Amino acid sequence: MEANETTPLRAVALVCTLSPCPKPSSSQLLAEQTMEALAGHGVTGKVIRIADHDVRPGVAVDMGEGDFWPEIRETILGTDILILATPIWLGHPSSLAQRVMERLDAEIGESDAEGRMLIYGKVAGVCVVGNEDGAHHVSAELFQGLNDCGFTLPANAVTYWVGEAMQGTDYQDLDKTPEKTAETTATLAANVAHLARRLKYAPYPPS
Repeated sequence: MEANETTPLRAVALVCTLSPCPKPSSSQLLAEQTMEALAGHGVTGKVIRIADHDVRPGVAVDMGEGDFWPEIRETILGTDILILATPIWLGHPSSLAQRVMERLDAEIGESDAEGRMLIYGKVAGVCVVGNEDGAHHVSAELFQGLNDCGFTLPANAVTYWVGEAMQGTDYQDLDKTPEKTAETTATLAANVAHLARRLKYAPYPPS
């Protein structure tokens, strides 16, 4: 069976804002816009705000009673695409984005019957927002970590918006989505869907 543009795909967006619901979030907004763009490519899925759940610190797939990560992990394993959305704080991904990466680190020790990491074949993209510089640095940090954990990243695997330095305007405060951000979101969605379809029917070789 070969992949084509009608092959259904699943995605999950993990939003790493420090604010739980119902507080508005620029990271959530950009993640939702990315999921909407993915829907145009036959991708369905959901958005999970990490701050709404008890994701315990650690580098294991399950940190014990009360840890919500195992449920999130099952969602990730059941999808083809992971979108990781984070604000910029002090020039870096949020602490919750770092926690997600630390929990994903456990996947390095998980493999299928042919020795491939369970994450192999899954595609990742990144959303970054902030009113300070650092979008390229943040995406670079996340790209490396996601790749180490087995995800494949397509060309132009990030969409972002960064406001004027030392000002108070957030992405969610804008009257409309800036044209360049909308364009990069559309490109991200098209590229992750394209690559996910190819990997779905052309898996990596046994390790």
